[in-house]
Amino acid sequence: MKTSRPLLAAFMIALVLPATARARSADDPHLIPKPRDISASTLAELPRSVTIAAPANDDDKFAAHDLADALKERGIKSVIGGPDGAYRITFARLGTPLADKILADHHLTFTSEMKAEGYVLVTTAENAHVVAASAAGIFYGAQTLKQLVRTDGAKVRVQLATIRDWPAMKYRGWQDDLSRGRIPTLDFQKKQIRLLAAYKLNVFSPYYEHTLAYADNPLIAPPGGSTSPEDIRELVAYAKKYHVDVIPEQEAFGHLHHLLKYDIYAGLGETPHGHVLAPGDPNSLPLIKSMFAEIDSLFPSKFLHIGADETFELGLGRTKDRVQKEGMGAVYLGFLKDIEAALKPSGKRLLFWGDVAQNHGDLVKSLPKDMIAVGWDYWSVKNFERYVKPFADAGIETWVAPGVNNWNRVFPNYDIGLRNIQGFIRDGQKMGSTGVINTTWGDDGEAIFSETWYGFLYGAAASWQSGESSIDDFQHSYGLQFHGDASGKIDAAMLKLAAAHVMLQKSGVGEATNELYWLDPYSADGQIAAQKIRVVSRDYRILAESAIVLIAQARRQPGIRETAALDAIEMGARRMDFIGMKFELADEIVQYYARAGNPVAGSSPGHDLSEISSRINARTQDLRDGYVLGRELFEKAWLGESKPYFMRNVLERFDIAAQLWIQRGDKVAAARNEMNRTKKLPSAESIGIPSSMPGIVP
Repeated sequence: MKTSRPLLAAFMIALVLPATARARSADDPHLIPKPRDISASTLAELPRSVTIAAPANDDDKFAAHDLADALKERGIKSVIGGPDGAYRITFARLGTPLADKILADHHLTFTSEMKAEGYVLVTTAENAHVVAASAAGIFYGAQTLKQLVRTDGAKVRVQLATIRDWPAMKYRGWQDDLSRGRIPTLDFQKKQIRLLAAYKLNVFSPYYEHTLAYADNPLIAPPGGSTSPEDIRELVAYAKKYHVDVIPEQEAFGHLHHLLKYDIYAGLGETPHGHVLAPGDPNSLPLIKSMFAEIDSLFPSKFLHIGADETFELGLGRTKDRVQKEGMGAVYLGFLKDIEAALKPSGKRLLFWGDVAQNHGDLVKSLPKDMIAVGWDYWSVKNFERYVKPFADAGIETWVAPGVNNWNRVFPNYDIGLRNIQGFIRDGQKMGSTGVINTTWGDDGEAIFSETWYGFLYGAAASWQSGESSIDDFQHSYGLQFHGDASGKIDAAMLKLAAAHVMLQKSGVGEATNELYWLDPYSADGQIAAQKIRVVSRDYRILAESAIVLIAQARRQPGIRETAALDAIEMGARRMDFIGMKFELADEIVQYYARAGNPVAGSSPGHDLSEISSRINARTQDLRDGYVLGRELFEKAWLGESKPYFMRNVLERFDIAAQLWIQRGDKVAAARNEMNRTKKLPSAESIGIPSSMPGIVP
C-alpha cells in the first residue's frame, strides 16, 4: 500500500531544530513594537510588592490602574498611592519638577516629535519611571513596562532598560468584519480593545453592511445578529479610556446585498436584489443620509468610513447607458462626491476604499481634499505605489490597509499575511500615508477572530515602528509578549503553520482553505486536488502536528497567558492536519476496497474491509471523528467570542460532512455482509467509492 511522496528535503530541517529556533539574548527584551531608542541590560529580581505613585489626573490614574491590574494577574501585588513598597513606579508629565529630574538624572531628552504619544521609560532594580507629555504617552509607557516584567521563571523579574519611544504613524488601527458570519459580544470587543491598545494601536474600525441596528431602517439587521446602539455607546466610552478611536465603516455604495435583497429597498439597486446602489436614484442618498445620521449620533469620532469598494455591478444595470456615455470613473466618482456632499453637514472626514478610484487618476483630482483614500491590497508583498500615488498626487490624505490573510482559510496564512503587512506599511510610510487599518475578513462566514491576534500584533509593530519592521524579530517575540512563553515553543508552532501553508501552495493545491477542508476527495474536484496534495501530505501533516505538540508543551509552563488564543491556534492546526489526513485516508480506502475485491497472496478481504469500516474504528470512522471533533472545537471557539447568530450555518457543514463518512462506513459494512452471503463484493462505484484514484501507485 504505497502513495508517491517526496523526500522531506528542506522541511525536515525545520522539524529537527530545537523548538526555541534561536537563542534569546539576555539583553534583548523582545518588545512589541520595538522601541525607537532602547538600551537594555540584565534582568533583575522584582519584588512581589509594587507601589505605583498616585497620578495627578484621571487619565494617568486609569493607566496606573490598568498597569496594576496586569501585574496582579501575574501574581504581583500592586498598591496605587499607598506606602512605598519594595519597588516604586512613577508617572510624570513633561515639564513637572519630577519629570525634569528623571530626564536630567538619566541624561535623556524629550523631543518635539515625542509630545503627542511618545514617552520615556527607565527601569532600574529599585524603581521605574514613565515620562510623557500626554495621557496617551503615559499609557503607552505603562504598556511597555508590562512587557519588561517577566513571570516565566521561578522569580518575577524586570528588564533593566532606558527607552525613548514614539510612533511613526499617527493612526494605527485594526478592522473587524461584522457582516459575514460572527457578531462578537460586547465583552469580546472590549477584550480586543484592551489587548490591542496594549500594543499601541489607537483605531478600531468595525465593518458593517447590515448588522448595525438602525431605528429608522429596522428591517436590515437580522434578529440576534446585530449591534445595538446601547452596546456601541458603551464600547465607544470604553475604548476612549484606552486611547482608541472607534471609526465605523458602513458600506454606502457596494456590498449592500443584505439590504437590497428586501423588496422595500430592491428598487434602489443597480440590478435586482444585487449588491450596489444605483447612482442617480432619487432615494439612494436619502437612505444613506438616514443611516449615517444614526451613526453620527453613536460614534463621536471625527472620521466615518463609507466603504465604496468592489462596485462590480456598476454599469451592468440601470446605469449601463450612463456609464457607456460618461465612463465608469465619472459615474463612480460622481456618486462618491454626492455621498460626501450629503454627509458634509456632519462635519466628519470621510474615509473610502481606493480600489475603484485609483484607476481614474485624472478624475481623482476632483474629489474633495478633506476625504481620505484607503488603499488596500492583501496579497502583494512589494510594489504598493499604485494604491497610494494617484491620491497623493491629487493632494488627498492616504491610509493603507494590508490584511492578516485569514479569510476563507482554516488558519491564517501568515507567510503571506506578515509580508503583506510589512511591505504595505513600509511603502505607505515612504509615500506619506498617515494611517493604517489592518484588516480581517470573514468572507465565507467561518472566520474566528482569535486566530488573528498574531497578525494584528505584527501590524501594531509595523505601524508604530519607523521604516521596515522586522518579521524575524516579531516571530521570536510574539510567544513571550502575548502568551508569556519564554521557551520559544509557541513561536516555533506559528512558524510551522506558516511553512505548512507554503508547502500546500508549492504542491499546486493552494492554501489550507475552508473549501479544501470541506471538499469531498471522491468528487471530481476532490480527485484533482488529491493528485496535488498527495505528494506533500505526509510532510505537510508533520508540520501541522508538530505545531499541535508544541502548543501542548507550551501550555504546561507556569504563567502562560491568553489560552483562548492558544485554543484557536490549536484548532487551526488540527483543521490543517485534517485536510492532509482526509486525502491520505481516502486514498487508502480506495486501495483497501480494490484489494478486497481482487485479493493478492497473503491478503484477507475481510481484514481489508475492516480497515475501511469497523465497529471499533477504521478510516471512515476516523474521518467522521475528525469532522465531529472539528465541530466541537469550532463551536467552543465561536461562542467564546461571538453571539450564536450565524453559527449554525457553519455547524451544519460539519454535520453534513460527518454524515457523509458515516454513510460510507455503513455502505462498506453492508458490502462486507453481502460478500459473506454471496462471495461477491459489490463494485466500488455502487457504494460511492471510486474504483481507483488518479496518481495512486498500487
